[in-house]
Amino acid sequence: MRIRATVAAVTGALALSVLAVPAATAVDSTPSKADLLKATHRTATGKTAFTGETADAGVPYALPLTFSGVSVNNGKPIVVGTSGKLSVPVTFKVTHAADLDITSDEVLLDVELYRGTSYQNVANLLWGDDWPTCTATSTTTATCKGTIDIRPAEELGNVDNTTWKAGGYAYDFNDQDPLSDDIDWSKVGYVEQDNLATTRLQRLSKLTVNAAPEPVKKGATITVTGKLSRANWDTGLYGGYSTQPVKLQFRKKGSTTYSTVKTITTSTTGGLKTTVKATVDGYYRFAFAGTTTTPAVNAAGDFIDVL
Repeated sequence: MRIRATVAAVTGALALSVLAVPAATAVDSTPSKADLLKATHRTATGKTAFTGETADAGVPYALPLTFSGVSVNNGKPIVVGTSGKLSVPVTFKVTHAADLDITSDEVLLDVELYRGTSYQNVANLLWGDDWPTCTATSTTTATCKGTIDIRPAEELGNVDNTTWKAGGYAYDFNDQDPLSDDIDWSKVGYVEQDNLATTRLQRLSKLTVNAAPEPVKKGATITVTGKLSRANWDTGLYGGYSTQPVKLQFRKKGSTTYSTVKTITTSTTGGLKTTVKATVDGYYRFAFAGTTTTPAVNAAGDFIDVL
């Protein structure tokens, strides 16, 4: 799991998240996030460039920049499966001093997602692979677009199936090399804000259905079975979602509308089983309304031919 611990404040509201990252790649005019985090957040042990043996390197001054209007995934919950990479959009606004050029290679800013008591005390942190792009709307404002890139197999556990908050940070390096071991931090501007927005991470759900026997005589009993499952970020598999209400629905052949026949509850393993009388040709499906932790899902209709 990719987790960044966060250390205590350095000067008032200034604080830095801490990350242990892989070895840095080649550095160009704009450092990658991995390069920057390796250089500015030394280890995951609680030491930063502003504490311990590096305290004489100075502390950054408060950068005159604020974040607002943060929107994550267009305001919708983030539904995550068990593998691959999911990229969700993040948009926000920055307001800054007129003499601060946020388009400069020396100014780096981002909005991340964190879970924990505060941005200075995180339990887990998610961010985008690339820096966001910002477009000036005036001499003191800009709108920015970025992503949060999530790799569930590496970064998530079931404990992360909850509400997350957005936090933002910005640097102005002012001719200081962010990758240098002897950077003068007193010449660097820094600011961060927490609790800019909230979003919820949900575990992707799946629902199956099978109606049998088929074909069936009119008036005979058919058995409808299925399973409700959802992503398990601890195991990397899909596990049954137990004791959840699920609707059995029917759509008559030639119709486009499903109607609810009955509501049943999943077993302890997510299983579904019920019986109905066959009357006319049509499609049976299960429908799950969803919960705060798991999105709604409908099974594809299974056709029954009634003789």
